[in-house]
Amino acid sequence: MSRVRLEVGSEPFPGVTLVQLRGRGGFAEVWEAVDKAGVGIALKFMESRNTTTSSRELRIVHAVQKLQHVNLLRLDRVWSIPDYIVVAMELADGSLLDMLDACITEYHAPLASDMLIAYVKQAAAGLDYLNGRRHSFDSKMVGFQHCDVKPSNLLLVGDVVKLADFGFCTPTLFAQTPFERAGTPDFAAPEVHRGQLTDSSDQYSLAVTYYHLRTGRFPFPVPAGPFRREYSYARPSPDLSLVPRAERRVLERALDLEPTRRWPSCTALATSLTKALADPDAAERFKPVAAPVIR
Repeated sequence: MSRVRLEVGSEPFPGVTLVQLRGRGGFAEVWEAVDKAGVGIALKFMESRNTTTSSRELRIVHAVQKLQHVNLLRLDRVWSIPDYIVVAMELADGSLLDMLDACITEYHAPLASDMLIAYVKQAAAGLDYLNGRRHSFDSKMVGFQHCDVKPSNLLLVGDVVKLADFGFCTPTLFAQTPFERAGTPDFAAPEVHRGQLTDSSDQYSLAVTYYHLRTGRFPFPVPAGPFRREYSYARPSPDLSLVPRAERRVLERALDLEPTRRWPSCTALATSLTKALADPDAAERFKPVAAPVIR
């Protein structure tokens, strides 16, 4: 089989036509396509870097495909072709990053807090389901850390937030798991920079995501260049000055350098943020500003 041409109008498979590029990352492209019945679908083409890596990614994506939760993007089919692993999935309307871009462009402000917390609650529910050690993989009951939680991977299907892009998803058996791959450094927990995953690594990334969508800023300096594994990495204390005190306290716990001191779940984080937003202190004025777009 010859290499698939990824361009508008091409048919990577009989009866499936590519309509437009929806996103591109370091090792993957997502295309909107239509099948022979005219139904819109999304196709993700992940580059096959080597046989061992491709086999592992296929096994994990197949495992995630079996999971059913309203806040996980539905994966319809997974298969391998020369140069690519291909995932067919439900077509989303856009991402929370797209919504942030639209709000900043039109209103010169990030997402409204009531809208944002509703989305974060849904993302938290999906993550807690994914993270829980209730899933069968290699004859073991494991949890899955998503390992790349960020606004561009939180998709909207109507008003429902769905966690997407499981390319870095990693099964976990214990409180700490060696982790040799990398997600997006701006959102990654400090232990990920040191080659470890914990049960609360995704929670850390969700907290950074919340702050970014809430303020248009990151709580840490944005690193320059590609992700580098730094075993001596010590992330600085977060700058959460753009949100009121009640929210800062909640986020400080989620961003604790010691994973065991974070919230017991992503839902606990979202619930605490909801209470913080209802605090009179939440009326304190702050000045969100546009940030560099990190995809």
